Amino acid sequence: MALDGIFLHHITSELKEILKDSRISQIYQPNRDELSMVFRTFEGTKRLLISTRANSPRINICSSIPENPPTPTMLCMLLRKRLSGAKLTEITQPSLDRTIFLDFVSVNELGDKVNLRLVVEIMGKHSNVILIDDRGVIIDALKRVDLTMSSQRLVLPNIKYDMPPAQDKLNILEHTPDEIIKRVTDELSEMPLNKALLNTLQGVSPIICRELESITAKGNQISNKELGVSEKMSLFNELENLKQTAETSSGKPFMIIRAGENKPFDVSFLPITQYGESAVVKEYKSFSDLLDSFYFERDNADRMKVKSQDLHKTLSNIIERISRKINLQQSELEKCKDRDILRIKGDLLQANLYRIERGADSVKVENFYDENKIIEIKLNPAISPANNVQKYYKDYRKAKTAETMLTKQIENGKEELVYLESVSDTLDRAESEKDLSQIRLELSEQGYIKTQRGKQKPPQALPPIEYSTSDGFKILVGRNNKQNDKLTLKTARKTDLWFHTKDIHGSHTILVLDGKEPSDKAITEAAQIAAYHSKAKLSNNVPVDYTQVKNVNKPNGAKPGMVIYLTNKTAYVTPAIPEIND
Repeated sequence: MALDGIFLHHITSELKEILKDSRISQIYQPNRDELSMVFRTFEGTKRLLISTRANSPRINICSSIPENPPTPTMLCMLLRKRLSGAKLTEITQPSLDRTIFLDFVSVNELGDKVNLRLVVEIMGKHSNVILIDDRGVIIDALKRVDLTMSSQRLVLPNIKYDMPPAQDKLNILEHTPDEIIKRVTDELSEMPLNKALLNTLQGVSPIICRELESITAKGNQISNKELGVSEKMSLFNELENLKQTAETSSGKPFMIIRAGENKPFDVSFLPITQYGESAVVKEYKSFSDLLDSFYFERDNADRMKVKSQDLHKTLSNIIERISRKINLQQSELEKCKDRDILRIKGDLLQANLYRIERGADSVKVENFYDENKIIEIKLNPAISPANNVQKYYKDYRKAKTAETMLTKQIENGKEELVYLESVSDTLDRAESEKDLSQIRLELSEQGYIKTQRGKQKPPQALPPIEYSTSDGFKILVGRNNKQNDKLTLKTARKTDLWFHTKDIHGSHTILVLDGKEPSDKAITEAAQIAAYHSKAKLSNNVPVDYTQVKNVNKPNGAKPGMVIYLTNKTAYVTPAIPEIND
């Protein structure tokens, strides 16, 4: 899905109306791909989000506020210096290009008014945000482009800003439907109509081209050479309507959702009919609300993925190292299984000591442990026969001790792997920078990562995630292993119900009863929530164990979040959470 030029034309019109005569009060850079600007308007403060992320580039007023890092980037500080307090004078879109200009009047260090322009280019993986001065010279950019990245167009400070290269396409605002149809039929006659329109029209996305084809061919696919008089007339009318929509920005914000899945997969400024009953088309109040809703979950996941990269890498390296160590220990343990042979050889040598010549490298004796069969035992000729006997006994005792120690070490290593995998699962489900801070603190306390001296005080602990069942019971969910311990062992009452996915990493979940008898519905919903906050979130028929909190215990010395429990029941559920999160 991509925002086309006409869609951006509607966004530009919407932003003009919302941000008219506004001033910038705050600027943030939540991550390397996004900028967030707070504007003071006559209607109150509005937050503008500009994203250059490859799979979700956009510009819109946002209601969901991205979390900001504790330390601003150099670019963020530059933008604050140049644009803080600046008045927005104009928002324009050249032609139907996927570029939007935000023009500002600001005041420099000398108190003089200066004109600045923020260029927002919405072009997939090439999206960018560029600040230029009144001479058209680049001050800086969110993504700098040098000669190693492109030889066609550089984006670097102190060079002239150039627009992205123009495509050889027709602008529907500047060309008539007849000119467009002539290009389609004359030059692209062998293509399907939707592909021909995509190659002909500037600022129109594939979904709009397919919609034009669907209406023209009454739901069928058609090639250009199959266009008859009636089809051309129908296409002419649709292009005329599209032109009118673009000129007046009269389109409406629509989200296209797969029927039965409740999963959005595209957006449009026109009502889409091409999918028939396989999709649902939902209209939104504004284009900003539409984009905010469409990208919310995807953007949040992408932000957390970027912010947690270092922790993921650290955990992956530790897990790999411990796995290799366990494999080596298991190989050594396998060798210890032959320790009884060492004892037998020592006994046989001891019984036949009188027969062993000094300096011999081996001796053949009867094995009275195996029907007196002849066995050859190797010797060290550099030591005495008696010392050879003692060496076999010593090797036996060493192997026996090694077996005991290796068995314990392997057991501890496997428990450590289970713990680290639970941390990794918690990391996958982290939703904020504060969640990541708590995970870092936990790993630091367990000695897996080093804390940096001179930094700020430890992060404040977050409360558990809280839900309510449909019949009014409270449900609490731990955000990480430390909170799981606190929730289960300190916060919850002994008579509350404790839930956890069976043999699957996940959060401790508490159904708070307050002395009441739990309903079957509350138990089922609590199990669904426990399954949702686990590694099995995307699975079906997930087993969830539940029991009273008094039956859950923590072994001495166990890692955070590690508990044992008895007398449990098991529910099989599909992961889900209530629509309303308290």
